[in-house]
Amino acid sequence: MSKLFIVGIGPGSKDYLTEKAKNVVKNADITIGSWRAINIFDDIGEVIGLDVKDLQEKLENAVDLAKNGKKVCVLSTGDPGFSGVLKTIKKIAENKNFDQNSIEVIPGISSLQLAAAKNRISWDEANIMTFHGRENISDILNVIDNGLPTIALPSKSVKDMVKFLLDNGIDENRKVTICEKLSYPEEKVITTSLKEVLDSNFSYMCVMIIY
Repeated sequence: MSKLFIVGIGPGSKDYLTEKAKNVVKNADITIGSWRAINIFDDIGEVIGLDVKDLQEKLENAVDLAKNGKKVCVLSTGDPGFSGVLKTIKKIAENKNFDQNSIEVIPGISSLQLAAAKNRISWDEANIMTFHGRENISDILNVIDNGLPTIALPSKSVKDMVKFLLDNGIDENRKVTICEKLSYPEEKVITTSLKEVLDSNFSYMCVMIIY
């Protein structure tokens, strides 16, 4: 029976892998994902590594393998439904006439959830936004002054996001928390001002909380 699992692996540490995710991967014929995702599993069979450059090609391959009767897992950082691969795979499946009912989503813990927890924020009382892969990030201007903290995944880098906010009249002294490499040994959570962020260096693995 054809089956395609989209498995959320959490923010990146084994500590945040669910038992369901481990079991599905353990019993899959083939698992496809980034090497960073693949390497957090201790019990895994045949794997196909991917990176951003061949993402579309490998996801199409995943659907083809599932159509041919393989039990396939696609690993998605965080939760598949939030800046994950669920949307892309659904489109591919539709184009390839693959039965959507043969797709099963295994949820994971998003880095936004972890950022909210680290900062003791009830995330149902926050603006939750993702700008991954988006050139136009002006949506943030519609909510940033509504009295709630804004928890966001930047489109490119933290500095690009901050520069956009400052260019659009947001106070340079506005408080912001940068959560970098959450769940990893080198995790950092820093609270500062938008102005100070421009003088700092952060990796692409960041969540921003703007107060």
